[in-house]
Amino acid sequence: MAYQKLQVSRALQVIPSNTINIPNVAHKSATGTTVGVAVSKKLVDMTATFLDSGLVKKNDIVYNTTDSTIARVVDVESNSTLLLSADIFIAGERYEIYRDNNDGCILYVGALGDINVVTAGGDEITFSGVSAGSFLPVQVTRVNSGSTTATNIIALW
Repeated sequence: MAYQKLQVSRALQVIPSNTINIPNVAHKSATGTTVGVAVSKKLVDMTATFLDSGLVKKNDIVYNTTDSTIARVVDVESNSTLLLSADIFIAGERYEIYRDNNDGCILYVGALGDINVVTAGGDEITFSGVSAGSFLPVQVTRVNSGSTTATNIIALW
């Protein structure tokens, strides 16, 4: 009898968004902590070398891991400053930056609810009443925030 085996090697906490896909965890380009005075729609890290390193590019995905918010890089303004698509930072918050979207991952659902996703094939679908502690064995590129009520979602590759 055939059965599905879930053997993954990478994982990332999902931050649902209606416009930004789940990033590929294998392509993390920068991490750090914001410093100084909070500036609207900017990530400021005086210890970073965003321009000199060339590791951060326009459209990269920025995770605020302190409060689980997400944005895109609109512009690399200097070694220490990125212009973002949303105002997600205050001083002292941790961040991770990823270079690209994923080609599809499966999901682990930590808390009961509905999950609205975009599949790797581009279909948008809502899975209703997904049980806590279950896996969603569908290749997913994005978890939409609007109609997703499940929480503690983890992307797995």
